[in-house]
Amino acid sequence: MKILITNDDGYEAGGLLSLVRVMRRYGELTVVAPKTHQSGMSMAVSMGYKPIAVKHLERKPGEDWWYLDGTPASCIKFGLDNVLYPGRPDLIVSGVNHGSNAATAAIYSGTIGAAMEGAVNGIPSIGVSLDTFRADADFSCVEELLPSILDKLLPQLQTRFGVFYNINFPCRPADRIRGVRVTRMGYAHWEHEYQEYGRFLEKNGHTPTEADCRYVAHREPDEELYVMAGDFTDNGDNPADADHLLLEQGYVVITPQNIDNTDLSEIDRLCAII
Repeated sequence: MKILITNDDGYEAGGLLSLVRVMRRYGELTVVAPKTHQSGMSMAVSMGYKPIAVKHLERKPGEDWWYLDGTPASCIKFGLDNVLYPGRPDLIVSGVNHGSNAATAAIYSGTIGAAMEGAVNGIPSIGVSLDTFRADADFSCVEELLPSILDKLLPQLQTRFGVFYNINFPCRPADRIRGVRVTRMGYAHWEHEYQEYGRFLEKNGHTPTEADCRYVAHREPDEELYVMAGDFTDNGDNPADADHLLLEQGYVVITPQNIDNTDLSEIDRLCAII
């Protein structure tokens, strides 16, 4: 099996390395990952005649590693059009993401955007996430449990156009995970999304990165700095099997999704009045 792998946390992220360790047993890997962090990019693509840096990192038996200074969906496009062409991968896997992509978080996710790009191209695609934003996240539960999930899922992957799979792991040791559930996308939203940067540092003990410091140092004199760090909030009208609710309860959740977001019931309603 030929497998194309990417993520949205960058080519050096621990989650990507964990995913590669899992996927080695399933086939020949091509990794095309973003040069830098690309969370929240959904299916955005790098375009408009702007030069895009690409680097071939290494080739070794069964693995070929690249980075691209662009979005996760762009990494998939580059992998399909430039690295693997005229061949095609049998599977695309994106992750392991730092942070949950359950509920409506999936709409914004670069990790899931890469899986959607795979679905657009008619290739079975999976996004994998771990429910923690800790820089030192422990991905061992994913490495331990994801193979048993893939052993069941891969032989049964839906080949119907547009389908992709969103898998979220709770952040807890494997022996404390309550099971695996097939779920539906839940309804949630963010509140208090933009916070003043200085107060955010004081409140959360966040350590600025080198890039943060450069940005602060080069801001205009009349600019104020904010950070997007809101509270993910349940809408309160979710079914019991909503993915983010089961994830909070300690289940691994698998949410089958589709790039066709047509509201079929609204078609019926509009046809009756127009």
